[in-house]
Amino acid sequence: MPLAQPVMRKRSGGVIFGASRCRESIDRQVGPKGAGAILEFGRRFDPQPFHVDEEAARHSPYGGLIASGWHTVSVCMGLVVRSMLRAGSGSLGSPGADDIRWLKPVRPGDTLTVETEVIEKRPSASKPDRGLVKLRRTARNQDGDEVMTMIGLGIFRRRDGAS
Repeated sequence: MPLAQPVMRKRSGGVIFGASRCRESIDRQVGPKGAGAILEFGRRFDPQPFHVDEEAARHSPYGGLIASGWHTVSVCMGLVVRSMLRAGSGSLGSPGADDIRWLKPVRPGDTLTVETEVIEKRPSASKPDRGLVKLRRTARNQDGDEVMTMIGLGIFRRRDGAS
């Protein structure tokens, strides 16, 4: 069920199922930490030429080395977990993501900011102590350009059985 309440900004705390619709920008910024991290991740998990070979990347449509989209997702997830899903957040994991889009390449030296918005929530039919929350995550680079969007799902404890 979509939520109709006004959007409120919050800078700390975490997502709990009982919370109303909220949008949270993570204050800390991080990026793939330079070419070395991009090359290492690419070699291990996504060995396409524009992720693993700086010379080949220069001759690619991207004109230089870029982070794997999966590297971008990983960096963003790290930010979310360290900033929003701390102990006490009520997070019980995730059954997955519905939609991931890589909109612009992430390059060595970029820094990313992640914004999370609760867009839907519903109580579990079989487990009344928890609910499913649908989250829109948007990652932006240091210039404010959107580089990644995704719709993720999270399972969260319900506060005192509240909806």
